[in-house]
Amino acid sequence: MVLRFQPCRSDRSPARELLHELNDLLDDQYPGRARNPGSVTTPSEMAPPDGVFLVGYDGDRVVAIGGVRRLGDRLGEIKRMYVVPDARSRGVGRALLAALEDASRELGYDRVRLDAGPAQQHSKSLFRRMGYREIGRYNGNHIADYFAEKDLRP
Repeated sequence: MVLRFQPCRSDRSPARELLHELNDLLDDQYPGRARNPGSVTTPSEMAPPDGVFLVGYDGDRVVAIGGVRRLGDRLGEIKRMYVVPDARSRGVGRALLAALEDASRELGYDRVRLDAGPAQQHSKSLFRRMGYREIGRYNGNHIADYFAEKDLRP
């Protein structure tokens, strides 16, 4: 698998379609989420100048999405990571997270944060392996039970 990542607004194709898949998955995992989402991020937040949304391709096929938005001075947040089911356990999530970290550095962020809910055990494991350390709750996402941060400075 040869992956490449390209920026795209999250409300435009092909990102929009995978974002719908992610939202459907999260709504299934967390009953009631559709009525009371844990975290709301707008497409504009994950767009320049303070953010980015990446689409991951394996050849011409879209296999992953994820975004970064600004949280504070030199602090970004990774949002909406999703890998299509048949591309999982093949290194796509790791490559996506690395690409989002690189994009965060390019945006001028020294640190990034992220959160995850109890149904996202594979994601939490990936975050730990990639050097994220747990921190206290930093947002009002009532679904999340895991909050972590990574220093991006060399």
